[in-house]
Amino acid sequence: MLGPLVVGAFCCGDDRLDSVVATGVRDSKLLSPARREEVYGRLAALGERRSIALPPRTIDRYVARRGLNRLELEAFAELVRAIRPDVAYVDACDPDAERFGRRLSALAGGIRVVSRHKADRDLPIVGAASIVAKVRRDAALDALRRSVPESLGSGYPSDPATRACVERHARDGGPVPVWMRRSWATVQRVKRAHPARTLDAEPA
Repeated sequence: MLGPLVVGAFCCGDDRLDSVVATGVRDSKLLSPARREEVYGRLAALGERRSIALPPRTIDRYVARRGLNRLELEAFAELVRAIRPDVAYVDACDPDAERFGRRLSALAGGIRVVSRHKADRDLPIVGAASIVAKVRRDAALDALRRSVPESLGSGYPSDPATRACVERHARDGGPVPVWMRRSWATVQRVKRAHPARTLDAEPA
C-alpha cells in the first residue's frame, strides 16, 4: 500500500546458470532480508541486475484507466527491450500465462518469452529477478521511512503497522500522501468508511 511497485530483472549467460543456482537464489519471499541482500550482492558478479520503480501516482492512474496488469506488462517490456536477452523467462502477471507472454513479446520487439505462473519459485533465473525487485523495493521503503516521521511498517496490507498508517491518513476522506497507493483496496475501504465531511454537512 505504501511506496513504489518495483519490477526486477536479472540476465546472465547460460554458462553462468549453475553459479546463479549456487548463490542460493530462490523466490525472494522465501528468503530472509539478510539472505536476500547476500544473494543480491553475489548476483552482481554473474550478470546484469535491473529494475524499474513505479510510484504510487503511476499505479493509481493505471488502476483507474488501464489496469495494474497493463502497467506491469509495460514495465516488463521496458526491461526486456533494455536488456535484449535471447529469451526472457517471466512470472506472468495475468491469469492466462501464455497470453501474457504473447503480449510481452509483441511489446518487446518480438523477443522470445517463456511466461509461467510461479516462475519465481520454479526457475532460478526468475527467482534472481524477484530478489532484485525485493531488495530494491526494501531500499525504497527504507528511504521513505527516513523522510516520513511516523511508523510505516512494511508497506504491505498484512502488516498491522501499515494498516494503522493508512487509517491515520485515509480516515478523514481527504487526499492521501503521495507515497500511499490510494487505489489499493484497503485504502479505499478506509476512505469509504470515513467519508470527507464538509461544512454544510455539520449539524446545526
